[in-house]
Amino acid sequence: MGSVVELYEALASAPDERTRARVIAAAFERLEERYPHLPDLVTNQQLRETELRLQKEIEQVRADLSVRIEQLRGELKADIEQLRGEVKTDIEQLRGEVKTQIEQLRGEVKTQIEQLRGEVKTQIEQLRGEVTTAIERSRNTLLMWLIPLMFAQVGAMAALVKLL
Repeated sequence: MGSVVELYEALASAPDERTRARVIAAAFERLEERYPHLPDLVTNQQLRETELRLQKEIEQVRADLSVRIEQLRGELKADIEQLRGEVKTDIEQLRGEVKTQIEQLRGEVKTQIEQLRGEVKTQIEQLRGEVTTAIERSRNTLLMWLIPLMFAQVGAMAALVKLL
């Protein structure tokens, strides 16, 4: 039996119910042999029901994801705020430490400036003393030479006046 018409003729010519049942069973057997995946086929209704179930599950997953995303956002906001607080605290602590170090450095710089001023004043006074001493020596040396020269000039002038 290769076609539906042949199946009809075999059923119509069957003498009794038992032969008709055998023809129908043989037709089903050939159908299953020809289409082995036939039991796996679904109807449109079954397909629609499965589609609706999947859509419902997808919506449920979306809702669950939306809730979880909101939870994560809240947790992240809390973590961010906590980190901001910690960073602010650290920054304030560092500012305090920097201010302390700056004040300490200012004190050290002032101390060093005062020491340098003292050293410079001492060196200036030392130089003044040395310069004053050198000037005194130069003056004394000049006087030592100048006075005898003046006496020599006076003597030379007196000798010239006598000669004239």
